[in-house]
Amino acid sequence: MKMALLEASDPEQPIVEAVRQGDRKAFEELMRRHNGWIRGVVYGVLGERDGLDDVVQQVWTAVWRRIAELRDAGRWRPWVYRLSRNAALDAGRDATRRRRRNAALPGEPPTSASTTPDAELVGSEQHREVLNAIQELPVLYREPFVLRHLQGWSYRQIAEVMDMPVDSVETRLVRARRMLRESLKEKLGLGNGTSSETR
Repeated sequence: MKMALLEASDPEQPIVEAVRQGDRKAFEELMRRHNGWIRGVVYGVLGERDGLDDVVQQVWTAVWRRIAELRDAGRWRPWVYRLSRNAALDAGRDATRRRRRNAALPGEPPTSASTTPDAELVGSEQHREVLNAIQELPVLYREPFVLRHLQGWSYRQIAEVMDMPVDSVETRLVRARRMLRESLKEKLGLGNGTSSETR
């Protein structure tokens, strides 16, 4: 009953229905509205920006080709979430295989990133360390963390697409923040002050 109420109030349901009928304009509108969170899901799984655009494009291609498989337009978010997550997992496995192959080949050492001016160096290094710390989180915790803190989703929205209770989302986020805080304390010498937040 609760899920039925959520589905009935979903303002995207008509647009999803139009996409299911083959409406290209509706599909473009769906992409425009929801590309951001799909990027967040893919990034949450991959943990890196390399190949992010390609995977997101694959997701949208899969949505267009497979939308007929979606039996209930009210459940389109969890369905797209699963497509996004699976595409990102596949891309991550492919990237790992490529890295292993390349590591086995003799060649020049990798070049370092270009340096930044001294005035920006500290800030850019801190930003890089924060991104690295997020990337190092296990996928289990990185996914909800990215959706919450980089995409601004509520606990309830995360719980819906990840198909888990809100309490489980909260637990994962608490652990993710703790792990991130510990990692950044070591790397940047940051204190352990945290901000409270509402669901």
